[in-house]
Amino acid sequence: MKILIVGAGAIGGYFGGRLLEKGEDVTFLVRDRRKKELESTGLKIESVNGDCQFTPDLITKNSGPEAYDVVLLSTKSYQLAGAIEDVRPFVGSDTMVLPLLNGISHIDQLVEAFGEQSVIGGLCFVEATLDEDGTIVQTSPLNQLVYGERNGEQSDRIERLKQSFEGTKAEFILSDNINQEMWHKYLFITTMSGITTLFEEPIGPIRELESGQQTIAALLKELEEVMVNIGAPIVRGISDKLLDKINSLGEGMKSSMQRDAEKSQPIEADHLQGYLLKRAKEAGISVPVLETVYTKLKLYEKAVNN
Repeated sequence: MKILIVGAGAIGGYFGGRLLEKGEDVTFLVRDRRKKELESTGLKIESVNGDCQFTPDLITKNSGPEAYDVVLLSTKSYQLAGAIEDVRPFVGSDTMVLPLLNGISHIDQLVEAFGEQSVIGGLCFVEATLDEDGTIVQTSPLNQLVYGERNGEQSDRIERLKQSFEGTKAEFILSDNINQEMWHKYLFITTMSGITTLFEEPIGPIRELESGQQTIAALLKELEEVMVNIGAPIVRGISDKLLDKINSLGEGMKSSMQRDAEKSQPIEADHLQGYLLKRAKEAGISVPVLETVYTKLKLYEKAVNN
């Protein structure tokens, strides 16, 4: 299959690189600056799962239109509107659009742009970042990309995609309940990003404190209550399982939001915490921990923007 990766940052560059390593037909849609950088240095991955380096095929939004079999989107939520316009010339009637964004509201934006049939579900778990030289650094063994038809069907096209994704050094997992998995990831990442950015610490020192443990658990419960209220397809009691997951993470684990805040970069406060806070207010649900987290994030944004 012809695969287009939108962006060559930590997420798209990592999974795209693993597909290149296997020998798949992968092209990266990048900005002019990143194109020049990659043409000079190549796409480099330093990973506990194995290092690799490639000279990838690159295009920009001004390249001639050409339809791809699958378009993988790994942008931040605040970049999505621009990415949609950039990628339009490369999405045909049979193209699968596979988003790896955190949260859930981006699905509606993509469906509006490309149609219900084009958009499949996806998420990923990977701790990766770009260093100062543009190298993708991945320090944790966890490198999962989960995908599937949003209606749960095992379609012919998803089976073809599975064949393309199999046999890499990353873990590509086909799910028959991707909607539920996306909501569970949303609950996890909204808690993890909010807590670590609120306290400006990796997860280890926070959860070691009794008060920290209680704060994490309380936020998980608040978010689960909101999701149940709005009819999200989650498993009741999932917050308890996610608390166990958070407690099993490496002590030095930081969320990508926390890493972005440390670099004074934009964050996804409105897309993650803000969306659920809005739904909580509409439903009349009290969410004091979520409100505290969101207040901290908005104060950060105000300071950075000024």
